[in-house]
Amino acid sequence: MPVMTIIGCRMFEDEIMHLLENDPEIKEVLVVENEDCAGIKRKMTEAGIAYSVIPLEEIPKKSSGKEKGLTLIVYMLELALHAIPENLKKTVYSKVELMAPRSDGVLLFYGLCGNVLGKIEEDFKDLDCRVCILKEENGEIVDDCIGAVLGGRKRYLEALKSCKGVGTFFLTPMWAVNWREMVRTAGLSQNPDDISMSKFVFDYAGYKRVARVNTGLAYEKDFDACVKEFSTLFEFEITNLEGTLQLVENCYAKTKASVLDTPAPEA
Repeated sequence: MPVMTIIGCRMFEDEIMHLLENDPEIKEVLVVENEDCAGIKRKMTEAGIAYSVIPLEEIPKKSSGKEKGLTLIVYMLELALHAIPENLKKTVYSKVELMAPRSDGVLLFYGLCGNVLGKIEEDFKDLDCRVCILKEENGEIVDDCIGAVLGGRKRYLEALKSCKGVGTFFLTPMWAVNWREMVRTAGLSQNPDDISMSKFVFDYAGYKRVARVNTGLAYEKDFDACVKEFSTLFEFEITNLEGTLQLVENCYAKTKASVLDTPAPEA
């Protein structure tokens, strides 16, 4: 059975869940066992998706079997990697090297993320495994997890322009429920409960507003409560933005088509 691997930042848990729930061609889901897989395991269990958790070293090398369907391997990585771009690059590259012999195709749920992953497809082009990263239809890699769910750079810029110069902090559901950890790893404050220090940094940077990005996914039940908490603590006005899953769906469909050796669907 063909094997496709998703290597992704935990910020993309919900989008990966959406794909798992809506692809009938997936016959087997394997989750690489590590300290970052708890969230997506919980969500798969709640959604009734069958999966197996397996240590990396026990995942077999890919075979030449011609069974129909798809084995999907999910390898989640920690939220904090983006804090040190070179560490992010080293980690993601090493995971691709580990998974390529076990996969017919690898899709990275990352963007440029500090511009360290911009050449990853080219760097792995000689592998006997196609390596893809989230891209727009024009072939440009998305900027980050926010840009991916807004639909790409054009819509990202439109969203920023709609803020009319007011500093705006974007929260997707995963960002909202993990904002304290992200504040710490971004260096805003070593103590995420030290709201006064974080508020000082936000004020200094000119942030006045929080944008609630509606992705249409409801895997994080506390999304609205977390956005409200964030806005209250930092005295931010809440504005709403509509997200889209089209870019993520298109990238997944194209990578899967290459793995299954079928025509890619029209965008």
